Amino acid sequence: MIKSQILENLHKKHNNLNPDDIELLFNLFIKKISKSLMDGHNIELRGFGTISKKINKEKFVRNPKTNERIYKNRSFKLHFKIGKILHKKINTLTYSDNNDVS
Repeated sequence: MIKSQILENLHKKHNNLNPDDIELLFNLFIKKISKSLMDGHNIELRGFGTISKKINKEKFVRNPKTNERIYKNRSFKLHFKIGKILHKKINTLTYSDNNDVS
């Protein structure tokens, strides 16, 4: 699902809100999550999951094509741990339901 589809579904569900207001709220939500992750906080959405920031250590890596050693600086990646409720919902799908997801 892409952002425009999410905003469209939210507008269908809350048709009393202006689509521009819905987009503004969605953008504020995303900015708040991003800021919290940059500040080192974890994001926990009950029933959905937890998003946390992990550190990739600085190290030497090699280019497989040229076998050249390259120094890679420290970087960050996001880790998502699925919540129990979402895990149960996903794993109770039948095979025919699973084909309709794509």
